Amino acid sequence: MAELRGARVALLMESDYFEPEIFYYQRRFAEEGVRLTLMTRLWGQPQITFTGHEYRAPLAVDQSLEGLSDDDLRGYDAVIVPSGMVADRLRFSEKPRDLSPATELMQRAFAMPEVLKGVICHGMWLLAKVPQTVRGRPVTCHNNLVGDVVNMGAEYRDEDVVIDGDLVTGRSGAHAHLFARALIGELTARRAAS
Repeated sequence: MAELRGARVALLMESDYFEPEIFYYQRRFAEEGVRLTLMTRLWGQPQITFTGHEYRAPLAVDQSLEGLSDDDLRGYDAVIVPSGMVADRLRFSEKPRDLSPATELMQRAFAMPEVLKGVICHGMWLLAKVPQTVRGRPVTCHNNLVGDVVNMGAEYRDEDVVIDGDLVTGRSGAHAHLFARALIGELTARRAAS
């Protein structure tokens, strides 16, 4: 246990998150010694309390994803876009053609192979305006997003988890345990190789 002590993982958050998934990550990553940081667009507030999709469970987030420098972003070993409606809410931008702060953050993360990217279920929605991030790459996603992913130029795989270098994708929140296992495995392998 705690093989990954000191590793840092950012988890992007918004309302309508899938509680069993998020709560699982909080427990499972802690078992490995990973520091899991929940972050969001704070809209100028010091903290926002989000509610879950299934049980309306509250979850307070006080870390901003806005203004994160490239060096700050490289300070994370992985960035996760979870399931539920989180990605749909995080992809909102005031001007329709602009990238949302969360999409812009992920675009920068995809330019950093040293940062592992985890995208599960409807999380692919966050990348819709930056399809080049997954174009030509094997991925999986929620069954409802297969058309979106194909239109983004990715190679859809009918699998629960797909690993492609610095990108780990998962089918749905119900597969969060397999997705987390794959992320932990990749982080452990990267640590062993360094």
